[in-house]
Amino acid sequence: MAEITASMVKELREKTDAGMMDCKAALNETGGDMEAAVDLLRKKGLAKAAKKAGRVAAEGLVGIAGGGTKAVVVELNSETDFVARNDQFQALVRNVAGVALNGSTDVEAIKNAAYPGGGTVQEAIANLVATIGENMSLRRAAALSVNAGVVASYLHNAVGDGLGKIGVIVALESTGNVEALGAIGRQVAMHIAAANPVALEASSVDPAVIERERGVLSEKARASGKPDNVIEKIVDSGLKTFFKEVCLVDQMFVHDSSKTVAQAVKEAEKAAGAPIVLKGFVRYALGEGIEKETADFAAEVAAAVGGNG
Repeated sequence: MAEITASMVKELREKTDAGMMDCKAALNETGGDMEAAVDLLRKKGLAKAAKKAGRVAAEGLVGIAGGGTKAVVVELNSETDFVARNDQFQALVRNVAGVALNGSTDVEAIKNAAYPGGGTVQEAIANLVATIGENMSLRRAAALSVNAGVVASYLHNAVGDGLGKIGVIVALESTGNVEALGAIGRQVAMHIAAANPVALEASSVDPAVIERERGVLSEKARASGKPDNVIEKIVDSGLKTFFKEVCLVDQMFVHDSSKTVAQAVKEAEKAAGAPIVLKGFVRYALGEGIEKETADFAAEVAAAVGGNG
């Protein structure tokens, strides 16, 4: 049986808004499996939908380069936030983003690409590691482009030009006024940073995510004693609600909650003077999904006090 720590209970509570004791019981029942515990609490009706925002579990920076009809976003990780504030590291992130903009977004291809000033990107990273004495790594990169229109961007918690903790790029295809497209594009990018959609629209949601949600909704309805024909309707209704929560075009616009993102973009067509189509987006949150041990000093002190009592 995996040891259930105070930090695990705290993390599950943050993910689900369920009670502390319910969280501890769920973790015990699932052997410490965090995602299984989230599903268990939801099946019991004790939790809200799983939050997708992923906790920041690594340091470094997200960098964005480009504009106009193409932009890229990259993530470089470091061991501490102190290094992320280092001018040399920030220059490295900017340069790597520039390399990705003018070439491939495949991580290995970027590492082997020529670095401004000489050598390869991988050699530049290795040289800075040797200089600063802290491990660094290029984690991921992505690009978006349109034939006509704008690829807008937004950086949250920006620490400098093109650098921040959350980076978003969003592609808007249109023959309309570029300035108007840039304005609505930046608003949509800010919305994505805040709302963290998992897909552009329902048809592009990962089938595995849909099946997981369907399973949770089905078991929750069945546990309440509903007959099969009613369960099917409940699941269908629940999935529609789920899509509204996680699909960009269906989410309520953070800048004006009286309309959806799709409606806001449609209204922007008047200023742009042409139809606008949202083609895609990429959102990188620094350290998202990376496991990193953290010391819960408050819990340790509490445990020590309890042990001495």
